[in-house]
Amino acid sequence: MNFPAFRSARRCAAAALTACVASFALVACGGGDDDTPAYTTTVSFGDSLSDVGTYRTATVAQLGGGKYTVNGGGPIWVERVAADRGLAAPCAAQVGLVSSGPLAAFAQTPTTQPSCNGYAQGGARVTNPVGPGNAALLALGDSSGALGQLTVPVTTQMDRWLAANGGRFNGRELVLVLAGGNDLFINLGSIGASPGQITAQQAVANMGVAGGELATLVRTKLLANGAKFVVVVNLPDVSLTPFALGLDAPSQGLINTMSTTFNTQLAAGLNGVADVLYVDAYTRGRDQAARASFYGFTNVATPACNLAALQPSTSLICTTSTLIPGDTSRYAYADGVHPTPYSHQLLADYVLARMSEVGWR
Repeated sequence: MNFPAFRSARRCAAAALTACVASFALVACGGGDDDTPAYTTTVSFGDSLSDVGTYRTATVAQLGGGKYTVNGGGPIWVERVAADRGLAAPCAAQVGLVSSGPLAAFAQTPTTQPSCNGYAQGGARVTNPVGPGNAALLALGDSSGALGQLTVPVTTQMDRWLAANGGRFNGRELVLVLAGGNDLFINLGSIGASPGQITAQQAVANMGVAGGELATLVRTKLLANGAKFVVVVNLPDVSLTPFALGLDAPSQGLINTMSTTFNTQLAAGLNGVADVLYVDAYTRGRDQAARASFYGFTNVATPACNLAALQPSTSLICTTSTLIPGDTSRYAYADGVHPTPYSHQLLADYVLARMSEVGWR
């Protein structure tokens, strides 16, 4: 996800005793004998919620940034899941930015890192290559494109992994998938009465299409090519983010509908599919917001980062040195839409608990 401006798309939203079963989908029992790990590496696809450093260019690194959270405050969820299962920390498969204008200093020619399996990228959508922060938005009058994010869509991320690995999974990769937020932001910002804009109903329908597309990608590009351990995390409720809470009630309701529509089609497309563990971050996130203190949160509505002091005002360059005054260690959000390290910890814990429930050691 990337912090968007509303109404401008272009600107920026245990194992069971007798069998291994998931509460949502049939999944495969994994692990072999008790001394053999089920998997040997972690592969991640998605957006900024799983991005381990695509945009950590030299200048961004000099500022202490590189991930969409409070940098230096702790790992993000994919890193925590990998560490818990004794796997090497994932690294970004591609690094670079095509920044320009006032952000030209952030630019770095994009390069691939063949040994890395972190394919998720900030701004990435499910199939559309132009997400928030992409340089192509400059031609549409959207200055956020100056950041020049690569926003390689999930479908291409998967193609690139397959091309780099002989077109097949060996069945021992732990594959993590989470996307949809940037499709929401782009569609939300495209709503309007001007020519070329869309209605709210079309925005909702587009989210359903994107959710169905992601399910299809999981089936045809991951499972059909040998993946055996695929964790698919659904879209959290974007209407509960600080970004959405700053909007009016009808807008919040629309964002919630867009989130649920995406998730409904994603779930339908994966229902009953073997080797997939569907993790309901949407429902868990709503419970966290409703019972914040139970989960240890001290604030679920205010960004922890001092965004007014950051240019661009995003958690990509937020660090433990650029936070608002006070103890923000248990805040839910780093910026308008991105989780803090503590929120990432809770997501990782939930994913790991679900994995353990179905026997994925």
